[in-house]
Amino acid sequence: MAVIELEELGPDFNADPYPSYARMREAGPVHEVRHPRGGRFWLVVGYEEGRAALADPRLSKSPAVGGLPGDLVMGPHVLIVDPPDHTRLRKLISREFTARRVESLRPRVQRITDDLLDAMVPAGRGDLVDALAFPLPITVICELLGVPQADRDTFRAWTNEIVAPSRQESAIAAVEDLSGYLDELVEDKRRTRPGDDLLSALLRTNAEDDDRLSRAELRAMAFILLIAGHETTVNLLSNGVRALLDHPDQLAALRADGALLDGAIEEMLRYDGPVETSTSRFTREPVRYGDTVIPAAETVLIALASADRDPERFPDPDTFDIRRSTTPGRGPGHLAFGHGIHFCLGAPLARLEGRIAIRTLLERCPDLALDPAAGPYDWLPGLLIRGTRRLPVRW
Repeated sequence: MAVIELEELGPDFNADPYPSYARMREAGPVHEVRHPRGGRFWLVVGYEEGRAALADPRLSKSPAVGGLPGDLVMGPHVLIVDPPDHTRLRKLISREFTARRVESLRPRVQRITDDLLDAMVPAGRGDLVDALAFPLPITVICELLGVPQADRDTFRAWTNEIVAPSRQESAIAAVEDLSGYLDELVEDKRRTRPGDDLLSALLRTNAEDDDRLSRAELRAMAFILLIAGHETTVNLLSNGVRALLDHPDQLAALRADGALLDGAIEEMLRYDGPVETSTSRFTREPVRYGDTVIPAAETVLIALASADRDPERFPDPDTFDIRRSTTPGRGPGHLAFGHGIHFCLGAPLARLEGRIAIRTLLERCPDLALDPAAGPYDWLPGLLIRGTRRLPVRW
């Protein structure tokens, strides 16, 4: 099977990768891909193969297995360690980041949404990312972690550069700056300002064997919660609203029947979710998916966006249908939040924010529409996060 040159997929791939993914799936569920900046990886594009790979213990999250250095700046976190280390870290965070804590945030999420729309609505038109999709989740996650209000714009610049870097040097600098900030924040809470926030709770928590998160682990955990806790929700909201506005029949159906909201959020996640590919995994041994054997010590990415458009799993997958049954236990589940032991910890919070924000936006803006004078979208670069920097709308 020929190696796919990423740059040869053309300039439209970033804006609409789905036709390319469809051609890849037709040729096979796994492909070797070469990046234009050097390096190569194996891309899993089929649903069944992708779901299997996400839970496959033969694939490690540790960069050392692939002969790469770990995160030397942030330290060990749940996205780059395997059991038993992953089990320990996830257990410690799960003791505090509970369903009850997430549900307790519901009134605050509603209040933040209302305040943002109070400021947005009088303008009549504007950028939905700047007005709602970004400030809602960043405010929620910063309050959850106990990050001061004054620092949140700086956080936005750092996280934007980390998930969709303009240059490699800028991304490295952003990671280093954020690491230093989080070190100071953890130390401040440890010594002088413990509170009711999640970071303070993690400082206090002990497991049954008197285990605690180390300072480096706390810094890394705060980093993952911050990045994953807001960046994905930004693009869940903006991609989801864009999908509704691109499909007036679905928007009208949702406006007519609010009971469709939960299914609409799941379809937004499936149809054009915020995470295009998983973070890297590394083969511990040769691994076969379909007819393809991936050698040991190779990098593997799972194309979640492709898996969730696989016609073998989702009938008529390129149709946006808010009545589609995609939630676990009620039909074929999408992979937008992953699968297996690395399933996204923040999925309940993202769903809560998505439901509140979309419902309130549609109630407050009955004439919401895309702004036809805004010009082309500015798509985020790279394969990790799928979305646009701006979503110009009018109401």
